[in-house]
Amino acid sequence: MNAPATGRLPVVVIGAGPVGLAAAAHLVERGLEPLVLEAGPSAGTAVRGWAHVRLFSPWAEVIDPAAEKLLAPAGWVRPDSAAYPTGGDWAERYLQPLADVLGGKVRYGATVTGVARAGRDRVVDADRHEQPFTVHIELADGREERISARAVIDASGTWSIPGPMGADGLPALGEKAAASRVSYRVPDLRDPAVRARYAGKRTAVVGSGASAFTALAHLADLAEEETGTHAAWVLRRGIGANTFGGGEADQLPARGALGLRAKAAVEAGHASAVTGFRTQAVERDGDRLVLVAEDGRRLDPVDEVIVLTGFRADLSFLSEVRLGLDERLQAPTALAPLIDPNVHSCGTVPPHGVNELAHPEQDMYLVGMKSYGRAPTFLALTGYEQVRSIVAALAGDREAAERVELTLPETGVCGGAGRYDDPEAAQVAEGGGCCGAPATVQIGVGMPNAASGGC
Repeated sequence: MNAPATGRLPVVVIGAGPVGLAAAAHLVERGLEPLVLEAGPSAGTAVRGWAHVRLFSPWAEVIDPAAEKLLAPAGWVRPDSAAYPTGGDWAERYLQPLADVLGGKVRYGATVTGVARAGRDRVVDADRHEQPFTVHIELADGREERISARAVIDASGTWSIPGPMGADGLPALGEKAAASRVSYRVPDLRDPAVRARYAGKRTAVVGSGASAFTALAHLADLAEEETGTHAAWVLRRGIGANTFGGGEADQLPARGALGLRAKAAVEAGHASAVTGFRTQAVERDGDRLVLVAEDGRRLDPVDEVIVLTGFRADLSFLSEVRLGLDERLQAPTALAPLIDPNVHSCGTVPPHGVNELAHPEQDMYLVGMKSYGRAPTFLALTGYEQVRSIVAALAGDREAAERVELTLPETGVCGGAGRYDDPEAAQVAEGGGCCGAPATVQIGVGMPNAASGGC
């Protein structure tokens, strides 16, 4: 297919979440045709999976500027900029209205099963970049289709593949067999059935990030009302000054407050911390479970386990395109050193755009949380800036594409996977986070985005 014909094809966007829909809005703004493919039945399907969880950032920081321009003529009323939405609020009051405005440019119940170059498998070089992409999808009724595209922006996220309990990155022995007692999501204790599952029970919470803080805070609230409710917080590292985040010094106050709630849960006796515990196996003790560490230690029996050890990208449907991914993080090669959690956290992630997100497969991009692979430092506005840059490049505006501006807040979490696993490295001196105040970094000339922060 020649270039002019390819240019008339849509840009396929995989995923109708915050970053995917932002990409579509930027494509429309640039006069390019988007086609958003969403596996779920509505916009923000993954976000709705944590509808009960409140974001760290206010509305002002989770609305994409190009998306707002599309919404305004449709009579959309912008929520209070200073209010903090839940995932459900974000989906119902912003994502779904945005998808509705995009209309037929969004298809639901369309699961992408493969992406390739037309007539070229991964091995073939001949005229490769001159061929359009073919995107294979499976519809809700089982039918299959093949869609041609001039470019592909994969914003499918990582929600579908949670990290396992095992400290080696694989499921612990017995983890799969105990599936009925293991959850990989923050529980919604407003649901009577979910509440009954944890009320009066002893629950192990495995993980050290914001999701673990949220689960601990919720279980502590439940413990105030239901006698016998207790959480065993399982950490691979020791407890140091920054275990609970940035506290009052956090540039995202809601995130700092969440860490303080988790700390209060431990201090009040509603949760007990088990440190330096690398889970190797899950064993049965009657109707209860026992976690066994690599060093042979055994956790007291628990009724339930909540595993909150991060998420991973699904790369299975991208096997026929040529991706350049870092061997550790599974992020784009040029991006990986900029987001490496062994080095970067807080406000130290530098600005990045189309150049850092490029792959050997021309016009194929991973964006949003998926672009970060296994790095946990992603923020919503990072994704919005990514797609702004990428779409500018697709439109031929290289100057705008390389003009990347981004302000990141201090997270109060110092270090990443490697440092978290080192108990001694967790003993950081008191005095707040490891990073300085956030700064807006500008490449080229242009006005910075009005919003900053993340979710």
